[in-house]
Amino acid sequence: MAQAAAPTADEAAEAPKGGGKKKLVLIALPVLLAAIGAGLWFSGLLPFGKSAPGPEEHAPPAAHGEAAGHGEAKGPTAAAPSVPSKPPVYFDMPEILTNLNVPGRRATFIRLKAKLELAGESDAAAIQAAMPRLQDLFQTYLREMRPEELRGSQGTYRLREELRNRASLAASPARVLDVLFVEMIVQ
Repeated sequence: MAQAAAPTADEAAEAPKGGGKKKLVLIALPVLLAAIGAGLWFSGLLPFGKSAPGPEEHAPPAAHGEAAGHGEAKGPTAAAPSVPSKPPVYFDMPEILTNLNVPGRRATFIRLKAKLELAGESDAAAIQAAMPRLQDLFQTYLREMRPEELRGSQGTYRLREELRNRASLAASPARVLDVLFVEMIVQ
């Protein structure tokens, strides 16, 4: 009888532990709630902590400036005198048709029409003078590209930045602000 009342070591090992799932729920639930609360807090969806969006409070216009004892604006944040900026100048590049770097026998081509955005008219003259060098730099760069590198907006952005940098180097005194793609076809 004494043996029947005391469980053996094998029976004790076979008994399921019900407290494991309970502990997991008791630990995971507060962590999950804290993460959700932090996400709502930082996104600004919780009403407390940050003030609710509303009209910003400003001093009346008469309280601004020297009359209110603030003095003149000085330093890098001072307002620059308003000078009407000149609109950019756009320079048409000749169409480029070249093959891409593709392993195997099948050729893949790219046809590219682009415009260069320049700071002023004087830059257009410098670009025109450097046109053979620009075409050479663009052609050699495009010939080394693979079609995978041109896929998606990230590939187009990377190509735009590389061509802009090369154009700025080729026509050194001229400032190329951007390269705008009019047409880009990969076949």
